[in-house]
Amino acid sequence: MSFETISLLLNWMELGALLAILFRLSSTFILIANTQRELRRAIHHLGESRAIELGINNASHDLRMASVSHSPESRADTMVPDDLAALSP
Repeated sequence: MSFETISLLLNWMELGALLAILFRLSSTFILIANTQRELRRAIHHLGESRAIELGINNASHDLRMASVSHSPESRADTMVPDDLAALSP
């Protein structure tokens, strides 16, 4: 075999190897995209079930979220609409 034939054969093998790597990377990126999509769905579903668990509906969602705090010190003097309803005669 001549040098040109061997060089051409090696170039084709190199091109084949590069294509195989690209196809493998493509399937890896598809797997990553599907995983991200499933994680987003799970997080969204968790947020919906958490909202239902807390009894938050769409009408009072903004008002409650504005008045709810996560620290115990600030929660002591914060009133939510349910607290106001309990105080009314």
